[in-house]
Amino acid sequence: MKACGERAGLVHGGCRGGELFDFLAQKESLSEEEATEFIKQILDGIQYLHSRNIVHFDLKPENIMLLNNKVPLPRIKLIDFGLAHKIEDGVEFKNIFGTPEFVAPEIVNYEPLGLEADMWSIGVITYILLSGASPFLGDTKQETLGNISAMNYEFDEEFFGSTSELAKSFIKQLLVKDTRKRMTIQDALNHPWIKSHQCVAAAVEESSAPGAPRRKTEAEPEARQLKTKRLKEYTVQSHASVPPNHTYANVERFARALDDIALMEADVAGVRERREALQGDVEALLSACGQREAWLREGGEGVRQELSRARYELRKAEATRHGLHQDLRATDASLHSVGQRYLERQTHLSMLREELTSELCWLREVVVMSLHSDAGGDRVPFGSDVNEAFKELLSHACGAELCSEAGPDLTETD
Repeated sequence: MKACGERAGLVHGGCRGGELFDFLAQKESLSEEEATEFIKQILDGIQYLHSRNIVHFDLKPENIMLLNNKVPLPRIKLIDFGLAHKIEDGVEFKNIFGTPEFVAPEIVNYEPLGLEADMWSIGVITYILLSGASPFLGDTKQETLGNISAMNYEFDEEFFGSTSELAKSFIKQLLVKDTRKRMTIQDALNHPWIKSHQCVAAAVEESSAPGAPRRKTEAEPEARQLKTKRLKEYTVQSHASVPPNHTYANVERFARALDDIALMEADVAGVRERREALQGDVEALLSACGQREAWLREGGEGVRQELSRARYELRKAEATRHGLHQDLRATDASLHSVGQRYLERQTHLSMLREELTSELCWLREVVVMSLHSDAGGDRVPFGSDVNEAFKELLSHACGAELCSEAGPDLTETD
C-alpha cells in the first residue's frame, strides 16, 4: 500500500498462474512428492513472515497463488495480508477473524494469538491437498467452529488410503489444540515428510530442464499417486458456495466489538493498577497497625497491672467511703437521739429548777419570817450546821441577795 497526497493505491505483483488448488484440480493425478513440494514452498513463505514475528492469520487455498502454471513445478506466492499482524513481545493479542474452515482453536475460543495460528492453517491446507476433503467443515459456520474447538477430525481410509504415514504424522503434529505442543515453522521444515522429498524435488527440477532426459534417481521413492477428483469437487464447491474471501459476513460488527473489548480491557487494566496501588496502601497501613499493636501489646501488660492495682485501690476506697457514709449516718442518728434526750433533760431540768426555786422561795419566806418574828419565847433557834446548809442552798438557788438577807439572822440563832 502506497500513499501519495490524498490518494492511496495497492501495489502488487502479477500472479498469472491462478490459484494453486485450481491448478492441481486440472491434473488427472497428483503425486505425494508434488504435494510436499508445494507445502515446502508455503512453509518457506511462512518462515520469512515468522522470522519477523508477522502472522498471516488468513492462510487458505484461495490465498495461495501461482506465478506461472506453465512449468512442471510452479512457484507459489502468498497473498491477501489484510489480517496480518505483527506480534509484539509482552503484548497480548486477541481477535476473532479469518475463514472459519481454517482458523485455529485459539481464535474460536478468543485466546491469546501467536505464530502458532498459521501452523494450524497449514495443517488444514495439507489435509485438503492430500485428500480433497476438509477436516472440520460442517453444514453451518457454527458447526465448523464447534468441530474445530472439539478437535473433531479423522483420517478416513476412503480419503487417505494412498497417503503415507509420514504425511499423516505431519498433519497430526500441526492439528494440535495445545499451541505449546504444535509444530513451529522450523519443526515443520525439519519434519521427515518434508526433508525426505527435498532431494526428489531437486531431481525433478533437474530432469525438467530443456533437453534433459528423465531418469529415476536412487533417492526418488516410488511415487504415491493421489486422485484429484475429490480435490476438484472441493474446489468447485468452495468457489460456488462460499463468499469470495471466506471471512465472517459482518466484519465491521466484529471490529466494533473488538474495539469495545479493547477499551474494556484498558479500563480493566486501569482498575487493576488502581487496585494494586490500593492494595499496597492497605498493606502498608496493616503493617503500621501491626507495629503499633505490637508496641501497645508490649506496654499493655504494665498498663493492665497498673489498671488492676488502681481498680483494687478504687474498690477499697469505695468500701471505705461506704463505711464512713454508714458511720456518718449512724452518728447523725445518734446525735439526733442525743439532741432529743438533751432537750428532754433540759426541759425536765427547767421544770425542776422552777419547782426548786418555788420551794426555795417558800423556804426563804419561812426563814425570813422566822428570823424577824417577835415571838422570841417560842422561837426555836437553828443550829450552826443548819444555818450553813441553809446559806449554801440559798446561795445556789437564790443568789447572793437571799444569803445576804438571811445571813445575819441565821448567824444570830447560833
